[in-house]
Amino acid sequence: MSATEDRKLSGKEVAQHNTRESCWIIVHGKVYDVTEFLDDHPGGSKIILKYAGKDATQEYDPIHPPDAITTNLSPEKHLGPVEPDTVEKVEVVITDEEKARLERAEHKPTLDEILNLHDFEFIAKQVMPEKAWAYYSSAADDEITLRENHAAYHRIWFRPRVLRDVTRVDLSSTILGHKTSMPIYITATALGKLGHPDGELNLTRAAANYNVIQMIPTLASCSFDEIVDNAKPDQVQFLQLYVNKDREITKRIVQHAEKRGIKGLFITVDAPQLGRREKDMRMKFEADDPSEVAKAGGKGVDRSQGAARAISSFIDPGLNWSDLSWFKSITKMPLILKGVQCWEDALEAYDQGLAGVVLSNHGGRQLDFARSGIEVLVECVTKLKEKRGLTFPNDKFALLVDGGVRRATDVIKAVALGATAVGIGRPFLYAFSAYGVEGVNKALEILRDEFEMNMRLIGAPTIKDIVPEMVDASNLSSHIVSVPEDNLYHTSYEVMHHATLKEIKSKL
Repeated sequence: MSATEDRKLSGKEVAQHNTRESCWIIVHGKVYDVTEFLDDHPGGSKIILKYAGKDATQEYDPIHPPDAITTNLSPEKHLGPVEPDTVEKVEVVITDEEKARLERAEHKPTLDEILNLHDFEFIAKQVMPEKAWAYYSSAADDEITLRENHAAYHRIWFRPRVLRDVTRVDLSSTILGHKTSMPIYITATALGKLGHPDGELNLTRAAANYNVIQMIPTLASCSFDEIVDNAKPDQVQFLQLYVNKDREITKRIVQHAEKRGIKGLFITVDAPQLGRREKDMRMKFEADDPSEVAKAGGKGVDRSQGAARAISSFIDPGLNWSDLSWFKSITKMPLILKGVQCWEDALEAYDQGLAGVVLSNHGGRQLDFARSGIEVLVECVTKLKEKRGLTFPNDKFALLVDGGVRRATDVIKAVALGATAVGIGRPFLYAFSAYGVEGVNKALEILRDEFEMNMRLIGAPTIKDIVPEMVDASNLSSHIVSVPEDNLYHTSYEVMHHATLKEIKSKL
């Protein structure tokens, strides 16, 4: 039977194929034979077998782009449409933990009570599904770099100027020649539907509302075309690219993106292998039962990396500098390396004629004890001036930074030290996970208001007036590991308060 036949399959017929020997599933009203794919599924066979002969759409959607199954299964495995009224329903059991989570979500504070980006994170942790929180919040190993990304900004201090006319403050800037209302962009983050049914579309819509640029992730839950289709006319979007081992697939993605109007290609270079994100690993996808592995002759694949591993096994660890000439041959989009972590690689990118680099350690999710992007920025500005006479910000070679940003003051510090703009990721995930697109709107509004206030207070009426002399970064490289279990902090100092849930009255 093939997808070209007109006959619809009945749910009863599909339900008969519910074993490892013959496994069919339904996704978005179409039937697929995944029998031969069971042992190759990065998330394990058990989660597929749970939906064998049934509709798996609800489980499929948050983890995969809509076209993932059609891309990864050969055409003869596409069996055709199903008669929707005949499909066996999957029984959804709501646990006590899930009931408690839903009740907490009903009692979350109003957006008026959210005062900063930390509030979004605090509320999201309480109202998000545990698996989603583990994926979004996790970082490598002991999460030292995760904390350092934020703590590094605390070692930079302002040197404000006074008696400047700051009646009007202009936050606008440009990134790769494209206008933005603030020197920030929404950086790429995967699996948006884990946090909200609309996934990355929340970011697309809010970016349009506030005239900031969105970077579309390779591993979005929504399809690339769906995200682009939801953008407003002339809305600027970039694409983050994980390079596939199959270069033809990469070429197709890149050229399609260029055809759709994407304005910059950000090639991720800090993930030849995934870091160990242990919070995510503890919430890993269902591993195979021993009995199921035995049936497969002992065959198994590594499930230990949780959601991250399950979606990224295609990434090419052989990517190297010589591949950049090939990228130049297949696209005219500006090329930016995302994940540069030392001045030597930034210099090489400049010498190879790229449009810029993102100084980033992947949000602390790859190599623990990697330095913060803001620290790497200072050495890049110094060395590129020394080696090539460059000054920053520079219209021909952008130094972008991401990781750990939670306040507009963080962005202002980066701009003062030479950054063109700063990428922000997790705070927007937390914002839409708790409040949808209105949460992202609120987060951008908070940042805008913080920008206006702090630019007035340092004496900078425009972004160009934010200069190196306005900050003291002399202690930036003084690394002190912040330990969560610091007893002095927890016993001697009052912890800052966050927005809180409304009182939940006991039903007993």
